[in-house]
Amino acid sequence: MPRSDSDPTQAPSDRVGPIEPVEDLQAFCRRVLERGDLESKLAPPLDASGRSLPDRPSGPMLDLERPARDPGLRMRGGAERLPRPGQLVDPAHRATCLARFAHHELMAVELFAWALLRWPDLPGPLRRGLVTALADEQRHCRLYLERLAEHGGDFERDDHSDYFWRHAAAIAASPHGARAFLAAMGLTLEQANLDFTLTYRDGFAAAGDAASAAVCQQVHDDEIGHVALAARWLGRIGEASSTTTHSPLDLYLECVPFPLGPARAKGRRFEVSPRRRAGLDATLIEHVRRARSSQERSRPGDGAGAAPIDPGASTTAELPEA
Repeated sequence: MPRSDSDPTQAPSDRVGPIEPVEDLQAFCRRVLERGDLESKLAPPLDASGRSLPDRPSGPMLDLERPARDPGLRMRGGAERLPRPGQLVDPAHRATCLARFAHHELMAVELFAWALLRWPDLPGPLRRGLVTALADEQRHCRLYLERLAEHGGDFERDDHSDYFWRHAAAIAASPHGARAFLAAMGLTLEQANLDFTLTYRDGFAAAGDAASAAVCQQVHDDEIGHVALAARWLGRIGEASSTTTHSPLDLYLECVPFPLGPARAKGRRFEVSPRRRAGLDATLIEHVRRARSSQERSRPGDGAGAAPIDPGASTTAELPEA
C-alpha cells in the first residue's frame, strides 16, 4: 500500500536525479500516486523515446485513499478564503491564487491516474481521453507554478487543501462506478472551472497580469474538452449503456456522488457558451444555472435563480479547486 501524505514519520521520496522512464501506463499512474515528489507527479505519460505509453489494463481494482505526498506538498483539511478577483492588484493575492490553482491541477492529475487504475476495463477511447486530460492537468500545473515563481511565491508549504481527495471515498463507494467519477470530476468540478477560469482571467487582466490571465484562458479552453469527454461517456458506460430512458440531466443527478451536485458545478458568474461548446444538454445547463446550495436555500428572501457559489467561500465550493 502506498504511503499516506498524513504520516510525517515516513521518509520523503528521492528527488535526486532524472525521473526514470516507465514501461506502461499502469506503472506511470502508480508513480503519480506512489511517489510523493512533484517531479514524479508532473513527468508526462511518455516513454523514453517520447512516445505514448502502452496501456495494458489488468489486475485488481486499485484501492487507495490518498496519494503519497512529500513534505511541502502535504494536504490538510480546508483552505483559507480565496482572494476575490478585485483583490488581485496585490501581488501577494495573485500568488495565493496561483498556488491554489496549481494545487487544484495537481489533485486532478492524481485523480485521473487513480481512475485509470481503479477502472482498468473502461473502453479504450475513454481511457485515452482520460490520459489526455491528465497530461493537460500536468501542463496546467506547470504553467501556474511558472507564474507563481515569477511572483516569488512558494508552493511547497504543507498548506494545501484536500478538497478533491475528500470526494474520492464517495466516488469509490458509489454503485455507479466510473460514471460517478465522470459526474464528479468532469461534470461538477471541471464544469465549475469553466466559470472560475474566466472570472480569474479577467481579475488577473484587470490587475495588469496578462501572463497569468493567458494561463487561465488556456486552462479554460482545455477544460471544455474535459467536460465534453465526461458528458459524452457518462451515458455510454455501465448500466447506462443499455438504456435510453435517462436524460443527460437525470443521469448526472443519479450518478453524481453526494455532496457534489449541480450547485457545486458552477461559479457565481455563470458562463453558458463554454457549456454549449462542451456539448452539455440545454436542460442540464439550465438546471445547474438555477441550482442553489443548502446554505443559500436557508437564507430568507433568496430568489430561485440566485447565483450560488462564491469562489472564495469554504462551503459550497472551495472552488476553483478544479
